[in-house]
Amino acid sequence: MKYQLIPVTPFQQNCSLIWCSETMKAAVVDPGGNIERILEEAAKNNVVVEKVLLTHGHIDHVGGAAALAAQLNVPIVGPHKADDYWLDSLPKQSQHFGFVHCDAFTPAQYLEEGDEVTVGNQVLKVLHCPGHTPGHVVFFAESSKTAWVGDVLFRGSIGRTDFPLSNHQDLIDSITQKLWPLGKDVQFIPGHGPLSTFGDERLQNPFVADQLFG
Repeated sequence: MKYQLIPVTPFQQNCSLIWCSETMKAAVVDPGGNIERILEEAAKNNVVVEKVLLTHGHIDHVGGAAALAAQLNVPIVGPHKADDYWLDSLPKQSQHFGFVHCDAFTPAQYLEEGDEVTVGNQVLKVLHCPGHTPGHVVFFAESSKTAWVGDVLFRGSIGRTDFPLSNHQDLIDSITQKLWPLGKDVQFIPGHGPLSTFGDERLQNPFVADQLFG
């Protein structure tokens, strides 16, 4: 599984173009905006985007999803149905955060814990990781030990839980019970900021380091 980070929106959200090097089929994870830039990178890498994947329903992650999917005639897959609250509120979100107006939409497919999503010959495992939002999902490529974690976990930090329907304990449980078992050597791509590994965060993250849980 290959990938390229494409920072988008004023929030510098880590949109990812991911693809299977055998088939050159691709997916776009969390296209929050700047779809022209995303399309340019797809063309540069000679890949064919076949789906849009969403980790959760916040506008900086989904603001460009409907337009991109419509332009490419591909489905939007994810997040979990519990985030329909956020997808329905996209017009309010766009106004509140100063984004270009974004209509509400419904994905072609919601995802559940244990689902699998294919990108060419590659397989992404789906983990339902609520806390930042109730329907947040994580995509895990076991073959390359890489996880796209959205706003669940960051280098040295964790996702905010001061939004409607957020839950701090759910977030901690998602990280320690869903992500840590994947392995310390897993590299993760967060929704914002630099990459890290689960092992490094278990050592140093002041919110979820192993030493905090005795």
